[in-house]
Amino acid sequence: MSSAHTAGTANGAPAGPDTAPDALLNVLIADDEELTRTGLRALLSAKPDLEVVGEAADGAEVLPLVVRLRPDVVLMDVRMPRLDGIEATRRLRSELSDPPKIIVITTFENDEYVYDALQAGASGFVLKRAPARQIAQAIRLVATSDSVLFPEAVRRLATSRPVRRESARKVDALTHRETDILRRMAKGLTNQEISTELIVSVETVKTHVGNVLAKLGAQNRTQAVILAYETGLVGLGASGP
Repeated sequence: MSSAHTAGTANGAPAGPDTAPDALLNVLIADDEELTRTGLRALLSAKPDLEVVGEAADGAEVLPLVVRLRPDVVLMDVRMPRLDGIEATRRLRSELSDPPKIIVITTFENDEYVYDALQAGASGFVLKRAPARQIAQAIRLVATSDSVLFPEAVRRLATSRPVRRESARKVDALTHRETDILRRMAKGLTNQEISTELIVSVETVKTHVGNVLAKLGAQNRTQAVILAYETGLVGLGASGP
């Protein structure tokens, strides 16, 4: 897997200039529509720091391709005929010790499948109609940063769900400091930005983030943030610093 660093905007959404990190990021595209795959390949191949290393026409093809090609990021369509993107995401997360980051690509922002894919372990999602610059920045953000992709969109998905008793119990078990950390994660802040706000070291923040994920049973920051919104820990207007 490649290694690099870049930052998104303060609220975690890729915006601003189409800046590229130094390292080359390898991308696998999974979509059952050939036209979509061709279009995404053309858009991403125009970026000097992004390389499309393979394509999958169905979710069943994703795991073997990932094992062989070792992409940093998989752009995953959720609606595919034989094996959908949700189950393909679960397989990557459960069968690989170091799975790639997964970005769901979807036509509709409020698609129930998107929410299920995030619960399965995807790091975020982008719309298929999004500008090439935005898709490229989303790839860079999930591959190289520790902030949540599009926290406002995650909020809209999560707050429409009923609160699960088990989720509320897990959130209640967090310490005061861990709750502070989770609220800032929900704003899309990076570890560095959280450390600056709380006047603690980045290593201390990383330790707290790890504890938050472990207590919540979350695979990544996005899942933790979903729980924060579902349980009302973070209010409707809390996205963005």
